[in-house]
Amino acid sequence: MIFASAIAAPAAERTGLSKIEHIVIVVQENRSFDNLFRGFPNAHSASRGKLPNGTTVALKPVSLAAAYDISHSLQDAKTAYDDGRMDGFANEYASAKPGDSHPQYAYVPRSEVTPYWSLAQQYVLGDQMFASQLDGSFVAHQYLIAGWAGRSYNYPAVEPWGCDSPSSNAIGLLNSIGQPLGITYPCFTYSTIADELDHKNISWRYYAPKTGTGYSWTAFDAISRVRKGPDWKNIVTPETRVLQDVAKGELADVTWVVPSLALSDHAGSKSKRGPSWVASIVNAIGKSQFWSSTAIFVVWDDWGGWYDDVAPPQLDFDGLGIRVPLLCVSPYAKTGYVDDTRYEFGSLLAFIEDRYGLASLGRTDARAAVPLGCFDFAQKPRTFVRIAAPYDAGEVARSATAEAPDEQ
Repeated sequence: MIFASAIAAPAAERTGLSKIEHIVIVVQENRSFDNLFRGFPNAHSASRGKLPNGTTVALKPVSLAAAYDISHSLQDAKTAYDDGRMDGFANEYASAKPGDSHPQYAYVPRSEVTPYWSLAQQYVLGDQMFASQLDGSFVAHQYLIAGWAGRSYNYPAVEPWGCDSPSSNAIGLLNSIGQPLGITYPCFTYSTIADELDHKNISWRYYAPKTGTGYSWTAFDAISRVRKGPDWKNIVTPETRVLQDVAKGELADVTWVVPSLALSDHAGSKSKRGPSWVASIVNAIGKSQFWSSTAIFVVWDDWGGWYDDVAPPQLDFDGLGIRVPLLCVSPYAKTGYVDDTRYEFGSLLAFIEDRYGLASLGRTDARAAVPLGCFDFAQKPRTFVRIAAPYDAGEVARSATAEAPDEQ
């Protein structure tokens, strides 16, 4: 079935947003802008990184399938940021091999991220997109649905996230100036944009993996009203169901898609399949009946510990966080355009609010720029051109439920 789209709000008609009937937010994991788009034409990037001792080091090529991970907690972000000097990345812990100098200072070889570069070349790349938070994935995913995270931060480690956590689980809390305040159980009652969507009868779905430890990467699992109420039907697992649903002619008005580890860009996943996974989603929508009325945003939830040279403005106790890429894909997207407007995760919520005439959550969405600069709604809708990728859609879908392969 085709979900019924809401009537265009007056603001959407004025801006051209009424031409968009479906908004898809594809979330990837743990990469900074410099790490994925070093050297992209007309975008700001760095080829060398600042070290704590005042010297610099060349960013080196490191595969997406590299086995090591980098610590990327709230404290790591503050350490890397270093009061705006952006020279503390070397002090983040990395599980690299002994003797591997400066493993945080790296970029992914272009041959492994060709689908991302192809999307940027055909559509829009945002080079001033910042995470809304100085923290890792749990908090990041809350900001992508709610514009904040209830002052929580990723300490102690939370696995699984949310209301399905063991009763002994906890997450840290911050005070109004960003200092540790205590801990709480990671199941919250604050409102999310889903409340606004429900109020206007606007359909939404959230595609995410279900792992052996529960709904680990499902942001709405941490929202009690959703997890324990009728909206839980909107949480669809596994995440690869989005490909089947689009093929069947089903796409909600607002959709989030979150990857399994094997399909993510998460450091230490030992997988190169992330770019192909994103391409498979875009290609599925591109060849469907939905292409002419869809806006797709691809964003990375945090920097993952990788070097980036742009100091994020500090707007509140929790951010902005370190710069990540943003891709805007649509038949109305500008062609080969680098948008240097400052955006954050709240920008995506504000885009949804403006399109459907929703009330503001009054959080990061209220301060964030709406990413209208990505679009030219006066142009004729562009014909979709398939994005080439190393792994086809069938292969990435089959790998989603398996352990991430060793592809070094």
